Amino acid sequence: MTLFHFGNCFALAYFPYFITYKCSGLSEYNAFWKCVQAGVTYLFVQLCKMLFLATFFPTWEGGIYDFIGEFMKASVDVADLIGLNLVMSRNAGKGEYKIMVAALGWATAELIMSRCIPLWVGARGIEFDWKYIQMSIDSNISLVRSPAVHYIVASAQVWMITRYDLYHTFRPAVLLLMFLSVYKAFVMETFVHLCSLGSWTALLARAVVTGLLALSTLALYVAVVNVHS
Repeated sequence: MTLFHFGNCFALAYFPYFITYKCSGLSEYNAFWKCVQAGVTYLFVQLCKMLFLATFFPTWEGGIYDFIGEFMKASVDVADLIGLNLVMSRNAGKGEYKIMVAALGWATAELIMSRCIPLWVGARGIEFDWKYIQMSIDSNISLVRSPAVHYIVASAQVWMITRYDLYHTFRPAVLLLMFLSVYKAFVMETFVHLCSLGSWTALLARAVVTGLLALSTLALYVAVVNVHS
């Protein structure tokens, strides 16, 4: 039964990424190794972020919520946008191809590094625990929050802002969406902390906010592509 629980959590977490790779057309471009390179870039960026955070920002432990400290820590996530831009700049092809390669490689690397070991160790435990189902669902929000998606959204935003021919009328909207993408986790964490939300309610709130951000980015992306086509 515990093996079945692990298999269920594993499939819920990983299969949507595999399906996205197959159905998005990336497999037709033999983009597997490009996604792997994006994943390696993710590891390098996360290492730099950890060293920076460990050096300049102490860990918050209980007591009064350190709003300023957590905001400064969230600002380090700008490095993710820089990393995504680096990955896309090294890939030739259409914008859609660059966005999908960068986003899927980045999100998959995050999934493996942040959830593979907890699922393997925890979901195979003696007792059933809903938190591993929540963890698996949350991994899909990572795909469909930036699939429509945290990292697809972030990659699309980076692609738009780095276009040399981007109309000035679009630039403020893109910068606003990028700001929201960077600080979304911080805002949600603060909201959950202040409102004392339960784990399922917090998961639903993250999904809703991510969906709204994704739809806004999609609408802006379509407008930019149509104007420049």
